[in-house]
Parts: sequence; C-alpha cells; structure tokens
Amino acid sequence: MPKVYESSTSVLVQAVNGDTNASGGRTKGPINLDTEAQLVGSGAVAVKAAALLRSPVSPIELARDVSVEVPANTTVLVIRFEADTPKGAQAGSHAFAEAYLRNREETARAGLDQQIKTLALKAKQLTTNLTGINSKLAKAPVGSFERSNLESLRNNSQNQLNNITSRLNELTTATVGAGSIISDAREPDAPIRPNALLTIATAGMAGLLAGFALAFLRERYDRRLRTAADVRDRGRIPVLAALDERTTPHFDDVLQPYGPGGRVFNRLRNEILASLRSGDQIIVVTGASRGSATTLVAANLAAALARTGSDVVLIGAHLPDTVADAAPLARMLGVAPMPGLSDLLAGRINLPKAMQRTPRIPSLRVITTGGAATAAGLMQSQRLRDTLEALRRQTGYVVIEAPSTSSSADAQSLASLADAAILAVELRRAKRPALLDAAEQLSRVGTPLLGAVVLPRLNAMRTDEQHLPVVTLPAERRPEQRADYRTEQRPEQRTEPRADETAVLDTDRTQQMRRVPAGPTPGGPARPRPAELDEVTAIIDLSSAGAQTRTAEKTGEQPDEK
Repeated sequence: MPKVYESSTSVLVQAVNGDTNASGGRTKGPINLDTEAQLVGSGAVAVKAAALLRSPVSPIELARDVSVEVPANTTVLVIRFEADTPKGAQAGSHAFAEAYLRNREETARAGLDQQIKTLALKAKQLTTNLTGINSKLAKAPVGSFERSNLESLRNNSQNQLNNITSRLNELTTATVGAGSIISDAREPDAPIRPNALLTIATAGMAGLLAGFALAFLRERYDRRLRTAADVRDRGRIPVLAALDERTTPHFDDVLQPYGPGGRVFNRLRNEILASLRSGDQIIVVTGASRGSATTLVAANLAAALARTGSDVVLIGAHLPDTVADAAPLARMLGVAPMPGLSDLLAGRINLPKAMQRTPRIPSLRVITTGGAATAAGLMQSQRLRDTLEALRRQTGYVVIEAPSTSSSADAQSLASLADAAILAVELRRAKRPALLDAAEQLSRVGTPLLGAVVLPRLNAMRTDEQHLPVVTLPAERRPEQRADYRTEQRPEQRTEPRADETAVLDTDRTQQMRRVPAGPTPGGPARPRPAELDEVTAIIDLSSAGAQTRTAEKTGEQPDEK
C-alpha cells in the first residue's frame, strides 16, 4: 500500500457582519459552519488553492484529498489534506485554509461593496427629492396648506437621508474580518496509512469472514462424506465402527485379530450379535459407493464371526465384470476364485462344491463370485433363495458381500432375503444423496439397517499383485520328460493329490490359455522350476468335474491327466 501523509490547519471563522453570537458551535445569522465546511472543498476554493500551490494537478483532484472537521461547540474548522509526501500534505492544508479565507473575504467584500453601492444610489435619489421639495417650498405662501405638506415631506426625506448617510459611513469605514488561521499546518512525522495493526486486523477479519463464507458454501454444496460425524449427522445413520488411517488395512487384507483394526471388527461383531434377534443368521453388507469397501468389511466381519467358533459362510455376491475382478476376495482368504456363486446359481455345481474352506480360519467357508458371463438376473432367481434356506439350516451365520446400492439393484434384492444389513461407507468417495438412497432402499424391502462402518479412502492395489495369474499349470511335456522329472523328485516331495483337489477339464468349456512370461513375478520371490518348464495361465470351468471327482473319491483312484 502507498504511504499517505496528512496535515491539518485550524481556522477560526468570524462573522463578517459582526454577529458573533454562537449556539452549539453553529453561529446564528448569515454564518453556518456546516455550510462553511462544504465551501472548503468547493470548486472556487480549489482553484485558488491550486494557484497557491502552483500544482499541475487539477482542482478537482486536489479537492478529493481535502477533508474538513467541525469540533463541537466551536466556530473552528479543521482543514486536513492528504498527500504522498510530508511537505505536500503541509502545503496542501495551508493552501486550502488560505484559499478558503481569501474566498470568504472576497465574498464578504463583494457583498459589502454591493450594499454601499445600493445605499449611495438611494442617498442620491433622496438628495434630488430634497432639492425639488425645497424649490417648491420657497414658492409656497406662508401658512398655506401646501407649505405644510412640503415641510412634512422635506422632514421625512431629510431623516431618511441622514440614516442612509450614517449607514454609508459605517460600511465605508468597516473592516472585513472573515477569519484567521489559529493553528497552521505542520509537516507530519509519520504516514497515517498504511496502519500495520489496522491492516492486519482488517485482513484477518476479512479472511475470517471469507473463511466462514467458504465453509458455509462447502458445507451446503459439498455432498461428499468426509468424517464419521457426517455419516451420523447428515445421513442420520448410526456408526457401528470407524477405522482411521492407522487401523485401515490395504483393501485386500484381512486384519489380524489382535491388531488395532482387528479389535475394531471384534467390537463390530459384538455389537451386531447384540443387535440381532433370535433366529437371525443372514447379514448383508452393501456400500454407498463403488469400490472395495464392501469386500473389506464383509471379509473381516465374517472372519471375526468365525473366530468365535461359529460356522460362518461368506458369499461374494458382488458379481464382477471380468474374472480378474474376483481376485480380491480370493486373495484375502486364500481360496480359489472359481467355481463360485454364479456357477452355483447357473446349476453347474452344487452347494458343497461351491463352498471353500479358508486355510487360516477353519470355521469360515467362502463362496466366491465366480464368473460373471452367465450371472445376469441370477440374483433374483429361486435357486438363490433355496441356497440361502439351505445355509440357514447348515451354518450359524451367513455374510453376503453385496454390490453398492448406487451401482446395482442386486443389493436391494439380496437385502430382502437377509435378516439385517450393514452399510460400508468409504469417506471422500461416498456422497450424502447416495447414503440416504441406500438407507431408503433397505427400508423399502423391510430389512433392518444396523448401522454403518466408516472407512477412509482405501489404498490402491499393490503393483506386485495386479497381474498375478489366477491358476498356474505346467506346460504339456513329452512322456519321457515327465518321467525324468518325476524320478528327480525326492520321495518326501512326491504326494498324491486329494480327491477334492482333483479337477477334470471340459474341453468344450475351457477357455483359451494365456501365456505368462517365464521370469519371476514382479515384486515377489522367484518360483523354482525346471529349466524347460513354462508357466501358463488358464481359467478352469469345474462345472462338469463333479461326476468324475465323486468317482475318484469313491474309488480312491486319481483321475486321468489331460
């Protein structure tokens, strides 16, 4: 900000007609300090001040820098002038005070001259009239009526002339005193602007008001949920559990039971069990936005329930667009991604074949999503209802990982078959309208909404796991190579396959195999293998393997290799 200096001059205003009576700081009669204060910044005074200053600045610009103050109960004008230099402020204030007094004096002198001129003209007329009256009076007879009238007119005219002459003598000898400078301008020592303290306080107040305005606009128009309090206050949904950045795992991890995140899910399990009614077994977990929050909550909740010794089945009902999307649930629990729910609902496998027991949690069995190519409309099928009824009789609890309510109508269909529902809310991704819509969808089907599990925005997939093969098989060998390779194995390494691990490939349903580079997996340890062994990736359809597998289980024989 540019520096601004100010200097002031005090002017005592006097009445030019001698009337010095004052009341409340405002003189009666022809003088009025409010009017005089306005005259200081008038064009006539500004022109005179510009002439005194010899400034190239126009009078209008100079008049903008002058201000006048009238102290209470006084006949004083305080004339202030602002300039960018101390000397300019001092000279400007003095010039305007001097120009005001000169203008006032000239105005008063012009008025006085006008009065003198008017009275002189009147006196001349009276003198002429007296001359005519005296001439007539000399000719009039003594004691006549005409003489009496002429004497009366002469006396009146003589009295008027005397008064006018007396007034002319007073005006002619009168001195004009428009006022005087009682305190002249001084050169200021410091600028009045910018005032650092005032500027900082004003800027702080302006910033505070702007911050309040921005916060209000953001609160009103930003629909994203940012904290657990937003879910509770803006969505009116109770928060069962909230994970922070410290306790939130990678999106495809199962939390350790005694870690910070595991304890959160243990408390969530206890609250859910306390909220369930007698006979409630099926819990659906859906989300308010797209993402992996539903998968993480469903898997960890099922793991927490299974750790109590209850028989728990986790159903991955979030049908993916591709087979690769089914990998997170399979990686989290260490099971094969296929066969899964889509194969079960399509009738290609039965329920026991679809359930896979997790290696780390024996009480937990998983039904993965499976392939999605033939899954359209299966979430509304009678076979799904029959499957859930069978699971009610066979297991303790069933946890369903459903898609988000904003991306699919399957969430509402699955919720109608469940006993309770939980919403997984991923902060900074879920929005308030989607949260309210999810709660509305669940209420329409009559499923009790226990509450929400709040998670921060989940991390992305690890780069070393983005392109891992789903199933790895050795390439086809010639008989002599296969025999040599078997003879090279140590006896303790040769194990017979179990009956439930044997699969028969159906050549009509087996998809084309995709070859993977023979190098080590990026970010992971190298896998030992013979030099001539190539790895290939295949997607196996196990729908036709049931009969041969059951035969292998009965006879104890190993199926033929294909």
